[in-house]
Amino acid sequence: MAETSGYGIIILAAGNSSRLGKPKQLLRYQDKTLIRHVTQAAIAAKSTSVTVVTGSNADLIAKELDSLPCHAVYNPDWESGMASSLVTGVQHQMASQPGISGVIFAVSDQPFVTVDLFNALIDRALEGNAGIVASAYENTFGTPVLFSSKYFPALLKLSGTEGAKKLITKFASDVTPVPFPSGGIDIDTQADYQKLLGNS
Repeated sequence: MAETSGYGIIILAAGNSSRLGKPKQLLRYQDKTLIRHVTQAAIAAKSTSVTVVTGSNADLIAKELDSLPCHAVYNPDWESGMASSLVTGVQHQMASQPGISGVIFAVSDQPFVTVDLFNALIDRALEGNAGIVASAYENTFGTPVLFSSKYFPALLKLSGTEGAKKLITKFASDVTPVPFPSGGIDIDTQADYQKLLGNS
């Protein structure tokens, strides 16, 4: 049985929230910022380490995470698209923990991500020896998503606006789902944020 200590969590927080007009990572929900919420959930999960990949507004985000036991890693190419942040996170993880079993990618704008969800992804990976464990919502698979280390070479080859979704689709036969009914709720616009606050 593999050790549960073998999975790192990488939080992708480099985007500039162009549609929202301000850093969505720093929006407040239930008395904490979205980035702090997902980072605290990741730290409390059965992960070995938590890495936050920053880009736009890196200083503000690093300051928000100041007191938390996580690594903020700056992606200088963040403007080129999501792939560069995935690559930055995987490279950091491989360098800091060479023998790691896999990583989970999470984003900062899914306000309903929980410790239990992170643990469910890890447990499912350990149980079924699954290569990819993805959150399932609204008839699709998405983040948070776990990739075993055998996918690191494929992740490192992603470029531009490609994201984890490309590999989830390409290796569909190796994907195990974990239900995350509220996974489709993310914050891209002011209207999304107002709706979230109105429902809380």
